[in-house]
Amino acid sequence: MNSQLSDRINNLPTSATLAMAAKARELREQGKDIIGLSLGEPDFNTPDFVKEAAIRAINENYNSYTPVDGYVELKDAIIHKFKRDNNLTYDRSQIVVSTGAKQSIANVAMVLLNKGDECILPAPYWVSYAAIVELAEGTPVEVRAGVEQNFKITPEQLRAAITPKTKMMLFSSPNNPSGSLYSQEELQAFADVLADYPDIIVVSDEIYEHINYVGKHASMASIPSMYDRTVTINGVSKAFAMTGWRVGYIGAPTWIARACNKMQGQITSGTNCIAQRAVITALEAPVSKIKYMIDAFAERRDLILQLLSEIEGFKTDSPEGAFYVFPDVSAFFGKTIKGQKIENATDFSLFLLEEALVATVTGDAFGAPNCIRISYAASTEQIKEAMKRIKEVLD
Repeated sequence: MNSQLSDRINNLPTSATLAMAAKARELREQGKDIIGLSLGEPDFNTPDFVKEAAIRAINENYNSYTPVDGYVELKDAIIHKFKRDNNLTYDRSQIVVSTGAKQSIANVAMVLLNKGDECILPAPYWVSYAAIVELAEGTPVEVRAGVEQNFKITPEQLRAAITPKTKMMLFSSPNNPSGSLYSQEELQAFADVLADYPDIIVVSDEIYEHINYVGKHASMASIPSMYDRTVTINGVSKAFAMTGWRVGYIGAPTWIARACNKMQGQITSGTNCIAQRAVITALEAPVSKIKYMIDAFAERRDLILQLLSEIEGFKTDSPEGAFYVFPDVSAFFGKTIKGQKIENATDFSLFLLEEALVATVTGDAFGAPNCIRISYAASTEQIKEAMKRIKEVLD
């Protein structure tokens, strides 16, 4: 640790998902046949109709700086998408386009949180949430739900976590890492609690919205009492297999959107011009254009749940969205396997990498220390082989 570096960076944890991916790469470079089930990235290519839109934009000489908060045409496409898919009505002043949904979340945290403000994080939560809150000098407050609750907190847990310092609640549905999703009725129950605390802002991360196996997605902002106090986060990385294109966006109360625009203007300014033009085409397309990916993920979910059920010690629920399973592996804690003592989920995840040559991610990073995250954004052959290897080393 360099004493000349800021406390901010010295205290910032490394992303666990990226760290595991780096370790897996290191082993591959040593000649090991690693199956990577650690990254949250679709294994499909970006759809051709989206790529063609990007090529058109290049040929039409889109190469200049873009408006900080996004092209007007893209804002209009986002407004149309919110109305079509979520029954949410926004105008252009409420939309901000950013370099990925992660920047969208960081913008919101930076403009809302003061030092010591608390942000409730229903756990498990995406690895970057706590770090982003801490960078904004806020205090993350974990509220945990295990596999027996399908990884969903209750209204009673939410109420118990609220203090006079609570400024924000940040969650994802469908959830990364668990794949669980909150129904309209469950979100309404949260809204009923939050009615007693009108100053708390809710940030609803809906990036996995379309990777949904129950057919119904619920948005917190669609509850009338929550519309003026909810920031809806979304993007194209997951549903359209556009992770590297780096485009996310928010729909928010105008005062928050303006603040995010001001913040972004001093950090990155406008998002990549070619990517924005491609996203206009992506969002204007009917959701049916990407259904083939969702159908494939559903088949893989069923496959991996079946294979995990055949391995003693894994306790799972049935995820309703995203492309992860999040088994409780606490049955292995305290055991010695192949000469290695397994004390926690991190030990177990490293054991699987080194002995089974399968990369997963420890649940510690997600606020769920009894679990590991396994991504099934991989081919059925890879999934079968990975589960076979895990079963063999544990048997």
